[in-house]
Amino acid sequence: MSSAAMEIPYTVTPRRETGLYNGKLGIWMFIASEVMLFGALFSSYAALRTGADFWPTRMMSLAMGTMNTAILISSSILVVMGWTALKLKQFDKFKLYQGLTLLCAVVFLCIKGVEYRQKFIHYEVWLTDQAAEKLAAAHPHHEQWLKEPGVFPGRRSITGHLEGNPWLLTHKQLKAKGVQEITLYPDVAAGGHAEPLKIAVSDIFRMTAYAPAHSSYFAIYYALTGLHALHVIGGIIVMFYLWGPGRRMWFTEPERFTNRIECSVVYWHFVDFVWLIVFPLFYLF
Repeated sequence: MSSAAMEIPYTVTPRRETGLYNGKLGIWMFIASEVMLFGALFSSYAALRTGADFWPTRMMSLAMGTMNTAILISSSILVVMGWTALKLKQFDKFKLYQGLTLLCAVVFLCIKGVEYRQKFIHYEVWLTDQAAEKLAAAHPHHEQWLKEPGVFPGRRSITGHLEGNPWLLTHKQLKAKGVQEITLYPDVAAGGHAEPLKIAVSDIFRMTAYAPAHSSYFAIYYALTGLHALHVIGGIIVMFYLWGPGRRMWFTEPERFTNRIECSVVYWHFVDFVWLIVFPLFYLF
C-alpha cells in the first residue's frame, strides 16, 4: 500500500463533463440556490407593494445608500484585482487588494448599522381622533406635522424623535411603566426637528419606531437588508481566512489557492449584485 497522501481530483484541473474544477462548480451551484432564496424575497416585495393601499417611498437616507453602493462596487473591483495579482504571481499585491476589500466590507456594515440605529430611534405616533383635532387646533401653524393617510387610513400621525432617543419603545410599554406623557421632537419639511411637543400617552392610538413591526414596508426592508448583511459577514469570514491563515496554501499549492480566491470572487460579486437590486427598491423608488 502506498504511503503517499491521496490527492483530491479536479481541484485545479477542470472536469471533462463541465469544464469547471470542483470549487467553481460548487460555488455556482450554491449561487443558484441563493438566487432562489433572494428571488422569493424580491417576489414578496413585489406582491406586498402592488397589493398595498399605501406604500412609503424614499424612507431611507439616499446619501448613505449611495455611499454603500459606491463602497460595494469598489470592493468588487478590488477583489478581482487581487485574484488577477495571483494569476500574475504577485502575492504582495494580492494581500493589499484583499485587505482593501475586507476594509470596504467592514465599512459597509458600519454604515448599515448606523442606518439601522437611526430607524430604531425614529418614531411614528398615531393619535386618537380627538387628540389629532385638539393638536391641530392648538398648533394651527404646524398642522403639517399631522400626516394622512398611512398605515392606518384616516388616522393621523406625527413622526419624530422621542426625548432621550429610546430604542424600539411602544405605547403599551409606556402604559405598563405608568408613563403619563412623552416628549416628541416632530420632523419638519425643511429637515431637522421642530420644538418639543408634549403628548399624553392616553392620546396615543399606536406608537412604533421604524422597525419591522412598523409596517410591511419595513418588514421586507429588514428581511432583505438583514439577509444581505449576513451574506456580507459570511464573505468577510471567508476572505479574511484566505487573507490570513489560509494564505499558507499559496506557498505549497499556488494554483489551488488561486482557484479558492476565484470562488470567493464569484460569491462576492453575487453579494454586490443583490445590493444593486436592493438599492433602487428602497432608496430611489
